[in-house]
Amino acid sequence: MSDEDTYEIYAVHYAHHDRQSPENYIGGDPHDILQPLDYYVWAIVGGRGTYIFDTGFDEAMGKRRMRTLVRPVADGLKAVGIAPESVENVIVSHLHYDHTGNYGLFPRAKYHLQDTEMAYATGRCMCHAFLKMPFEEEDVVAMVRKLFAGRVVFHDGAEEIAPGMTVHKIGGHSKGLQCLRVKTRRGHVVLASDATHLYTHFEQDRVYPVTYNPAEVLAGYDILRKLATSAAHVIPGHDPAVLERYPAARQGLEGWVVRLDADPRG
Repeated sequence: MSDEDTYEIYAVHYAHHDRQSPENYIGGDPHDILQPLDYYVWAIVGGRGTYIFDTGFDEAMGKRRMRTLVRPVADGLKAVGIAPESVENVIVSHLHYDHTGNYGLFPRAKYHLQDTEMAYATGRCMCHAFLKMPFEEEDVVAMVRKLFAGRVVFHDGAEEIAPGMTVHKIGGHSKGLQCLRVKTRRGHVVLASDATHLYTHFEQDRVYPVTYNPAEVLAGYDILRKLATSAAHVIPGHDPAVLERYPAARQGLEGWVVRLDADPRG
């Protein structure tokens, strides 16, 4: 692998939400145990620059949505030497509140998202409370403003962001949801975002309750497996186990920032 198309990947943990397992699956869960969600943004760093995948939410939004902000996103990025104001490319998996907030954090960046997701978040589906629930008006308006400022790059299906890095439309959870495939020293890692919230979703073919199309969610698991070098190369969007399976980016960042291009712990 050449240095130019091979990347390091950092998962930055920024928020947490305690909840019971039945809340995480369509049809509930017979175990009814504590099964919390963690919230991440991801930084992809290589010879061609730094790319951010999703932007998280801030403290005010955490309070509004009753989520606990662990540390601000900016602090996690700075901990691994990334200055948000210098970032030139942000890839947005979808426009739900926990993936596209902090919209003033990257003033120089262009934002990459699927055509379908912008149409979904600004179209007739938002007339329905159930479909509108995971979106925030100001987040969507902020993306529209970026569009008119020439700072949005649209993608249609599978497209290359940079050599060694491609987006792939999954749909399902949100109509225009996309994942990110990244070439690393250990093979192709797929940042699934909400294409699978937890390892158990794609390992057991189960579906998270917030969804536009459950059939697309299930079909998306097969896409994730095909894109990744192995199932162990698929990174779910909200699983606390990610922090346990992967090593800290450096000493002192345990439980906060981990390296996904490194081999998982045995």
